[in-house]
Amino acid sequence: MSSRTEEVALSYEQARDELIETVRRLEAGGTSLEESLALWERGEELAKVCRRWLEGARARLDAALAEEDEGDEEEGDAEED
Repeated sequence: MSSRTEEVALSYEQARDELIETVRRLEAGGTSLEESLALWERGEELAKVCRRWLEGARARLDAALAEEDEGDEEEGDAEED
């Protein structure tokens, strides 16, 4: 499975939890330079997955709020008639 395909398959919670564990391992130290770089790269990938999930959730929320605002405006127009 490619990294990109794997990223898409992760839920927000899975990516977040793995990112937390990755950061914990980096902060603990004791890893080789090569392993540290691999952890850093994985952390960057996981952060992107989380960011995409959050951006998608924000877009859905904005759309729902816009629909709600439109509905309120239409109700206000009907009451004025």
